[in-house]
Amino acid sequence: MADTTTLVKSPYKKTKFKDDKQLDDFIKCSDPNTGYLYFMDNFFYIQHPTRGAIQYHPWDFQRELIETYHKYRFSINLMARQTGKSTSAAGYLLWYAMFVPDSTVLIAAHKYDGAQEIMQRVRYAYENCPDHIKAGAVDYNKGNLGFDNGSRIISATTTENTGRGLSISLLYLDEFAFVRHTIAKEFWTSITPTLSTGGKAIITSTPNSDEDQFAFLWKQANKCEDEFGNPTDLGVNGFKAYKATWKAHPERDEAWAEQMRAQLGEDRFRREMNCEFIIADETLINPTTLIELEGREPILRQGQVRWYKQPTKGNIYVVALDPAIGTGGDFAGIQIFEANTTTQIGEWKHNKTDIPSQIKLISSINKHIIDCTKEPKNLYYSIENNTIGEAALVSLSEYGEQNILGNFISEPGKKRKGFTTTNKSKLAACAKFKTLLESKKMTIYSSSLISELKSFVALGQGYQAKIGEHDDLIMASLLVVRIIQLLGTFSSDLDSHIRDHSEIIMPLPFIAVFA
Repeated sequence: MADTTTLVKSPYKKTKFKDDKQLDDFIKCSDPNTGYLYFMDNFFYIQHPTRGAIQYHPWDFQRELIETYHKYRFSINLMARQTGKSTSAAGYLLWYAMFVPDSTVLIAAHKYDGAQEIMQRVRYAYENCPDHIKAGAVDYNKGNLGFDNGSRIISATTTENTGRGLSISLLYLDEFAFVRHTIAKEFWTSITPTLSTGGKAIITSTPNSDEDQFAFLWKQANKCEDEFGNPTDLGVNGFKAYKATWKAHPERDEAWAEQMRAQLGEDRFRREMNCEFIIADETLINPTTLIELEGREPILRQGQVRWYKQPTKGNIYVVALDPAIGTGGDFAGIQIFEANTTTQIGEWKHNKTDIPSQIKLISSINKHIIDCTKEPKNLYYSIENNTIGEAALVSLSEYGEQNILGNFISEPGKKRKGFTTTNKSKLAACAKFKTLLESKKMTIYSSSLISELKSFVALGQGYQAKIGEHDDLIMASLLVVRIIQLLGTFSSDLDSHIRDHSEIIMPLPFIAVFA
C-alpha cells in the first residue's frame, strides 16, 4: 500500500516534495495526455474481495477501456459482468477530479446503492494515495467529494431530473441499461444540454433489453459511416463504442464459461457474460424468441392504421378492439390477424381517439378487408367489454351493427356482447399466445407490438406491462387469440392450426399465488 500520512488531506496547503521522485510522479500524473495511465498504474489502490488492498494493474482490455474513457468526449461501453468496469471508472474519475481543475464529475447509477458503491471505491482510492499526489479535500462525505482545486465528484441515483442545472465536466453513467426506460429517456433528454459546453460522457453497462435507452445509444454508436458511406471512428451520435465480453479477461477460459453456464443458465450467461441483448426480466415470451423477432415497415398506411399484408380471398380474418376513453391517457388498440395462419396483417393504436371514432375505425378497417376479399362471411370482429368496453358496446349499438361489414362475435353463454377479460381468461390467452409465437405458428410484423412484448412481464398473479410501459397492442392480440380459439370450435382447420402439438414449448414462468 502507498505510504500515506493522512487519510484525508487538508485543503489549501502547499505540497512539499521530499525528493525528485515525488516531484516527477506529480508531473507525470499531471500530464493531460498520459497522466491518467501513470496515476492508475502507480497510485490507484483497490479492495480485492479476498486479497485486501492491492495496487491496480489493468489487463490489456481494461487499459483499452480507460483509454476510450479519456480519448473520446463521448464513450459507451458494453461490458460483461465482473470485468472491472466500475473499478476502472473509479480510478479514472478520481484522477480527473484531482488533475483537471474546476471540474464537476457526476456519477449516476440505476440504484442509490450502486452510486454509493462507486463513491466508496473513489474514497478508498483517494485515502490510499500518497500525500504528494492527492488533492486537498474541502468536502468529504458519502455522496460528495470536493477538492481545493475547485473540482468535485457528486453521486446520485438516475432520475428524470438528475444533473439538471449543473454544468457537468464529466458524466459517468453506471449500468444505464437497467434504469427504467421512461426515466432513462427523460434523463438523457434533460442531461444532454448540460454537456453542450464541452462536457464528457462515459456510459457503461451490461446489456438488458434491446429497446432501452442504452441499447438505442449503443446501436447508434455502432453505425460508423459518414454520409458518403465511408467508415468513421465514431457512431452517428458521436459516441465511441467499446465492448468486452468474458473472453477478453485473461483468467477466463472455456472451462470457466461452462461452469458459469451451468450456474446462470444459457440466457443469463449470454446476456451477462457474452453481452447479448437478451431481456433480464421474466417476460411472457422467452427472451431468445424475443431477440429473434424483427418488425417490418407497413406496406400501406390508412391514417393511423398500419397494414403489413394485403387481405386476400379465401382466408379468415379477425379484428379485435381493446378500447380506451381517448383523452390522452391509456391507449386503445386494434389488432388485425389472418386467423387461419395466425399472421398479423395490420394494427392501430392511439390515445386521443374517442370511443365513437374507434367504432367507426373498425367499420373502415372491415370495409378495406371486404373490398380486398369480397367475402364478408370470413370476417369476424369483437370488442373487449370490461369497464370502458361497456361504453364501446353502447357506441356500437348507436352506430348500428348492420352498418359494419363482417360478423360480430361474442363469448358463448354470456349476456353481454363482446369478450370479458378476467385474470383466468387472460392467463389462458397468454399461454396460447406464448405457445403460438414460440412455436413459430404465429407471425407478427409490428415493431410496436414486439416492443411491448419486451416489457410484458410477470407481476403479481398475472402478466402486464412494466411500470411506465404499455401493453394495449398485446391486450388486443390476446383478444384475437380468444376469438380464434372460439372460431376453432366451429372449424376443424382452425382448431388443428392452433392446437398444441408435440413440440416442446417452454412453459409459462411460474407465478406463485398465496392465499
